[in-house]
Amino acid sequence: MPEYPTAPSYPTALGASSRHEITLLGRSLADDVMGEVGFGELAFWLATQRRPTKGEARVFEAVLAALADHGFTPTAIVTRLTYLSAPDSIQGALAAGLLGGGSRFLGVTEDCGRFLHEALAGKQPDESWDDFARTVVAEQREARRFIPGLGHHVHKDGDPRTPRLFAIAREEDLFGPHLNLFAAIGRVHPEILGKTLPLNGAGVCGAALADLGLPLELLRGFALLARTAGLIGQLAEEIRNPVANDIFLSVDLNNRSVAPEPYGGQNG
Repeated sequence: MPEYPTAPSYPTALGASSRHEITLLGRSLADDVMGEVGFGELAFWLATQRRPTKGEARVFEAVLAALADHGFTPTAIVTRLTYLSAPDSIQGALAAGLLGGGSRFLGVTEDCGRFLHEALAGKQPDESWDDFARTVVAEQREARRFIPGLGHHVHKDGDPRTPRLFAIAREEDLFGPHLNLFAAIGRVHPEILGKTLPLNGAGVCGAALADLGLPLELLRGFALLARTAGLIGQLAEEIRNPVANDIFLSVDLNNRSVAPEPYGGQNG
């Protein structure tokens, strides 16, 4: 008898299909998920493979709302400009905006969550949050490193998202160590840095997501999930009330020719 190779098996707890059924997270997609589970709740469930409590879902969805749209940021502008250039490629316009989620925009959510998580490893059990935050801020200053989540180019007197997310987390009894340290940094940094900076919304979102126990490696992914909704809104508005061509022409019609400057590299 000829021997036949064993068919490969690829186990997954996520989506799987048979001829008559689709399962997701071990549930019937049609009967148990569609119309029964909100999208934010489902996103949390997919990432953690556990269904969030109502409080966790509320905090998580508050984070998604906080990060969905923040006006004409670079991510929004590049999405609109890409649509202007390739209106046949909605996916390209969305992808262009999402690819701009980095250390200055959106990526702060991940950076802050990671920073707080790593710092918490040094906290002593009997140490107050303010005393510990003073140590953390002083170490960052000594190393000449920025503190992720501290400062905002527009909301210089305070980011309105921050106190609201603090309040929601407290209401749901989910104000954990990451949020506690972040809040303490907000209180003590002026005495060390000599200036007062706001705790920004992207940073507080990172702290909240970390307190929910979500994987640190995925924090930027949740920020991008939120911004996808915002970019769809930007495209919808661009279709109704286009401004991308004005943005393009404001640069194209106002450029001026200058003499080239050699690059100042090793051979410069």
